[in-house]
Amino acid sequence: MNDAIKTPLQGDGDFRSDECVEILKKADIIATNPPFSLFREYIAQLEEHDKQFVIIGNVNSLSYKEVFKLIKNNQLWLGHSIHSGDREFRVSPDYPLNASGFRTDEQGNNYIRVKGVRWFTNLDYKERHEDLILYKKYTPEEYPKYDNLDAINIDKTKEIPEDYKGLMGVPITFMDKYNPEQFEIVGQMATTKIDDFNFGYPYISGKKKYARIVIKNKRLQDGN
Repeated sequence: MNDAIKTPLQGDGDFRSDECVEILKKADIIATNPPFSLFREYIAQLEEHDKQFVIIGNVNSLSYKEVFKLIKNNQLWLGHSIHSGDREFRVSPDYPLNASGFRTDEQGNNYIRVKGVRWFTNLDYKERHEDLILYKKYTPEEYPKYDNLDAINIDKTKEIPEDYKGLMGVPITFMDKYNPEQFEIVGQMATTKIDDFNFGYPYISGKKKYARIVIKNKRLQDGN
């Protein structure tokens, strides 16, 4: 299709400017790559204007309080097609090439590689309703509990036990496989601040673990 409309901007393109907000209001679906450092603010703008969207962000943004609230309430989720690895972005000529990976093509265009990139969206797709296949059995030896929460620790999504009814702490990359009909998101363990959905950083035998999302298996509740 070649019927896309390009609108030259009069200003600097800041998404917070009156000019860009007016364009946002007219759009049906937002597809863009917002500044990672302003991700919270951009998500808040999309929520304020009740927009459908598919945007690029860093997977660690899942633990932001403002983003996690939407994740937990099934108002936002990770999109299709990017589930691992890093991605390449073209940058302006004056952009500092201090990323872990970068290149310059034959035309002199600069590109950097960024790890942990994901699509964030509120557009549904069938793959996110497919069950994660579970095969392991729970044992206390393999799945220790946290010092500060009655939940078992799981280091890899594929190691979620099929028979555990209680709370489980899983890596944030679990969201790549999250099916809202199979699992319930209860909260997270990501910061030292404790609130309604955050239980503080996870510790096992006094040792701090990486951030975790706290879930339980819906299929095992109520005797099912």
